[in-house]
Amino acid sequence: MSGQVTTAPGPAVVPADPTAPFAARIIGWVLAVCGAIGSAAALTLTIEKINLLTDPSYRPSCSINPILSCGSVMTTPQATAFGFPNPLIGIVGFSAVTTIGVAVLAGARLPRWFWLGLQLGATFGIGFVHWLIFQSLYRIGALCPYCMVVWVVTIAIFWYVTLHNVHREQLFNSRGAVLLRYHTVVLTVWYVIIVALIGEQFWFYWRTLLI
Repeated sequence: MSGQVTTAPGPAVVPADPTAPFAARIIGWVLAVCGAIGSAAALTLTIEKINLLTDPSYRPSCSINPILSCGSVMTTPQATAFGFPNPLIGIVGFSAVTTIGVAVLAGARLPRWFWLGLQLGATFGIGFVHWLIFQSLYRIGALCPYCMVVWVVTIAIFWYVTLHNVHREQLFNSRGAVLLRYHTVVLTVWYVIIVALIGEQFWFYWRTLLI
């Protein structure tokens, strides 16, 4: 007999997921901060709309020039797409998002169905926002600064909720890991495309500011 002692193999060591901190912290901060900013923008738009309804001669604080003009946007049918002012949707939706973000930061573990419901809401939001972007650029011909703030935070909320669900459900395997690794790059490109569309569509006005 040899003097060697054999030991039973221990449990396999599962390597730590390097993206876990992202899922645990970033999504909470994005929801809390973007939700709060969106709520403030939606509330401001609602107040401006009320002031405009009570006094047709009122000039909204975000009516800066012929292109950056909330007043021009607020009086269009697109501003009441569902029969009531669009910002009311934002007040409800962004308040809920802020609450969820704070809960996640506090350590709440939300069930799968909850995240899928949030994904559904974020998908509706991103679709509605891009419809509004199209309407502003190619139908109304004016931009609402507070509305653009809503665009920015809605895109961020949708993107990070989607990434969180991809991570949580282990979707797309290695492709999902790539999306997480370059999450800010995708978001930046998204914003740059919108800025480029704005610049191209209203270049006739922007160039007068450069002369």
